[in-house]
Amino acid sequence: MPALALDAAGLEKLVSASVAAPSIHNSQPWRFHLQPATSTLEVRADRGRAVTAADPQGRALHISVGAAVLNLRVAARHLGWAPEVRLLPDPADPDLFAAVRLDAAAAAPVPGTDRLYEAIWRRHSIRTPFTGEPVPPAVLDELVAAARTERTALQLPDHAETVRLLHLTAEAERRNTTDDAQRTESRSWIRTAGDAPPYGIPVSALGPQDQAGHLPMRDFAALHAAEHQAPAPFEHEPRIAVLTTEHDTPEEWLRAGLALEHVLLAATVHGVRASLLHQAMEWPYLRWEARDPHRGPGYVQMLIRLGYGPEGAPTPRLRAGEVLDREE
Repeated sequence: MPALALDAAGLEKLVSASVAAPSIHNSQPWRFHLQPATSTLEVRADRGRAVTAADPQGRALHISVGAAVLNLRVAARHLGWAPEVRLLPDPADPDLFAAVRLDAAAAAPVPGTDRLYEAIWRRHSIRTPFTGEPVPPAVLDELVAAARTERTALQLPDHAETVRLLHLTAEAERRNTTDDAQRTESRSWIRTAGDAPPYGIPVSALGPQDQAGHLPMRDFAALHAAEHQAPAPFEHEPRIAVLTTEHDTPEEWLRAGLALEHVLLAATVHGVRASLLHQAMEWPYLRWEARDPHRGPGYVQMLIRLGYGPEGAPTPRLRAGEVLDREE
């Protein structure tokens, strides 16, 4: 088994892959700390970039960091390691969300790793209309299997359940645009040309509203007419997937983040675009209502819209050196 060294170049690749993960409002609420004595890369929450109005419990914060951990695991496997991932490894340190030990080479490649790694750099959230072409059942089955790998479930609701979920999302979107705290926070994450911070949502990555009012996309501009795009026709029969966990604990939230990014990367491999409908998750009653009572207990963590369309506009990312702390 060949020896691997966690050198500066390899470390930069790992962290660069991690920060390419999706996060709520592209807040990128993570930091990385290397413990060279144990070849362990710690993934920590950066609460200074938390989205507190939309996410007072920190559930979306955990999902965001979990997505970064999935990218880190994929990148480590791609580079030849057998990463050992521990979630919430220290109860006395609640901001330490994950520890990834990188002290052993992989005995054999994990199938599909290279395709997922390549997809890390192509994955973007899409806020524009899809073509309406259905995603093939075989691809959907693969996405369901990806979520299952992370000990979560990806449900594919029928037409009636999809309509119900979109109604809940529309109600949440109305609340988001009329609630002062939510509206102010949402607008604060929009980045116009010349803005310095390499996080948040650039105006170029915003999308239009559905001309028919059928598909409630998030209005980041929050009633600010200068940043609105003209309404556009969206797909009439959107394919929504529902990511759920068995319990609703911080560790399950992290697992939801791993599963979300695994699903998104698998979708990207097949040329399937995705956008995240998180609005109903931000209101406790609506999130509870999003559960499908016919499927038994479970907790909804994210609604994912899947389909085909143009590649999304990239959002800025922090550089590896800006989020990495290293012990000498």
